[in-house]
Amino acid sequence: MGTPVDYQFCHYSPASWRRHRLVNRQPLPMAQHSCTAAGGWPVAKNARWRRAGGGLQLLLFLLPPCSTPCLGQHKSKFLANSLPSKAQPGAEMPASGRGLCRAVAASPFPAWRRAHTEAGGGLKPEYDAVVIGAGHNGLVAAAYLQRLGVNTAVFERRHVIGGAAVTEEIVPETTEPFICCRAVCVLQKHGLRLHLRNPYSFTPMLEEGVGSKVPRSLLLGTDMAENQKQIAQFSRKDAQVFPTYEEFMHRLALAIDPLLDAAPVDMAAFQRGSVLQRIKSLSTLKPLLKAGCILGAQLPEYYEVLTAPITKVLDQWFESEPLKATLATDAVIGAMTSPRTPGSGYVLLHHVMGSLEGMQGAWGYVQGGMGALSDAIASSATTHGASIFTEKTVAKVQVNSEGCVQGVVLEDGTEVRSKVVLSNTSPQITFLKLTPQEWLPEKFLEKISQLDTRSPVTKINVAVDRLPSFLAAPNAPKGHPLPHHQCSIHLNCEDTLLLHQAFEDAMDGLPSRRPVIELCIPSALDPTLAPSGCHVVSLFTQYTPYTLAGGKAWDEQERNAYADRVFDCIEVYAPGFKDSVVGRDILTPPDLERIFGLPGGNIFHCAMSLDQLYFARPVPLHSGYRCPLQGLYLCGSGAHPGGGVMGAAGRNAAHVAFRDLKSK
Repeated sequence: MGTPVDYQFCHYSPASWRRHRLVNRQPLPMAQHSCTAAGGWPVAKNARWRRAGGGLQLLLFLLPPCSTPCLGQHKSKFLANSLPSKAQPGAEMPASGRGLCRAVAASPFPAWRRAHTEAGGGLKPEYDAVVIGAGHNGLVAAAYLQRLGVNTAVFERRHVIGGAAVTEEIVPETTEPFICCRAVCVLQKHGLRLHLRNPYSFTPMLEEGVGSKVPRSLLLGTDMAENQKQIAQFSRKDAQVFPTYEEFMHRLALAIDPLLDAAPVDMAAFQRGSVLQRIKSLSTLKPLLKAGCILGAQLPEYYEVLTAPITKVLDQWFESEPLKATLATDAVIGAMTSPRTPGSGYVLLHHVMGSLEGMQGAWGYVQGGMGALSDAIASSATTHGASIFTEKTVAKVQVNSEGCVQGVVLEDGTEVRSKVVLSNTSPQITFLKLTPQEWLPEKFLEKISQLDTRSPVTKINVAVDRLPSFLAAPNAPKGHPLPHHQCSIHLNCEDTLLLHQAFEDAMDGLPSRRPVIELCIPSALDPTLAPSGCHVVSLFTQYTPYTLAGGKAWDEQERNAYADRVFDCIEVYAPGFKDSVVGRDILTPPDLERIFGLPGGNIFHCAMSLDQLYFARPVPLHSGYRCPLQGLYLCGSGAHPGGGVMGAAGRNAAHVAFRDLKSK
């Protein structure tokens, strides 16, 4: 990865550019810079402005990879065990992200594109495999297939790779970039630079009648003794039992881990296969048996965690609402569910699995953001010979007269033949739009059309000219970041009842009156994301329905009214926040669907509910990446093990497709 270029921008104080943008509503003068990037790539003397996606975008020409870095928040399992790349140092990086990225003000010549160009990467009429969509799972699938000797091409409809794992400037009118990550993420072994977040969770209270006393807050990190001290503010009993709870959940995560790294049990082979196929499918039982051995006699208790409402589970462990509500946020984040919904426990588990630098459950930011991650995976693929094409939209999957996939047709009419096609798009787009319907069973299509894709998420990216100062944790005199600024900051989360009431509003077709807010400030650990003294704030908010009450669609007035409501809530916890805002970027569920192709705006492609997991993801009897059409595979978040940037779906699907190719 090249070193960031040293930009020579015209200097404007934060106050001057803030006034210019908010008062004059005109872009500042063109940024002037002239320098040479790492690796000898020249940087254009003048950055140009263009209108893109309804706003102005700064184009930086011929920059090295990650020269305009975005920092994504990550916590997760792994990037598909070990990505096949010569360039990876092998640093372990589990992580997960909850931001969503739309565009990138980055180099048109990142490492993957240079490798592709140097290899004579023109479009060929035929490949062994075609991958539809250059999201992270599609890129992982391509990297594995190419390493296995399968000549692979990836077609991406947008001008930038990464799907939702990309970066962009959120206030491009300024002379220095505010970079923000919009991707929901979960990372692994890819050698990217990490900023460990410790502490990682901060829940400030709103307490009246305390006079000059600072309101309480709950700060959690990797130090168990310090965690117990924090929890004891609310309950000494909870402080004592918290280590036991953590060990209990850690054991469950260890049991689930092998299930994520393999295709689900092949129920179709057991039911319909030949004797040989049934014998071979017995191997798919191994991860389940391993999980059972880890859980042992406590299996019934763990079963309850996966199937019960998370409020029931947490009530059995704790008595203090601030602790229960803080833990419950991981059970509802990104899901149109209440903490009182059965099965919400699994969503919590999905978000707490993983480790970072050897620490189970640790959180971190990755420098360079999700766009840098996508570039790194793409570089792995192209280094081994894969071809990646942007602005190449696949219009349909081609099927021969014998009912087997034979390639794809691009939007411009170009036909590209292949032996197999892996789709990184959602199940709905793959099977209801791209695949000729006559080749798929009616019952299968009906089940795909009935998938639950509801999403509660509205993502708001904010540029501010100073750090938020919370009543429960006032800022330092000089405004330097404090430990809690690097955390996931939970607002309107003092009580699980607040989470449930916010959910009920959405069920009535209304944006939550008191939205559940997860506020992150990645620039608190990586100052490259914003001008000096300024910061990027990422707001992951819920609950917002896809369609408002009475069938009303979201418009600009509704978007801004909701964002104002969110800002009003933050202002109560951190007075002065609204005055610090330089600009904002609002993405409602319909926006997420339109920009990223996320059905219903769902960051997981379809709900992570028990009826849409493992054996049943995306639908029963078709959970092993194959579908009723021979040669077509699903490799995105709509396949097992679901959402999050761990790359497991791409890796697993690549291995299934490779085995099928070998057997032909």
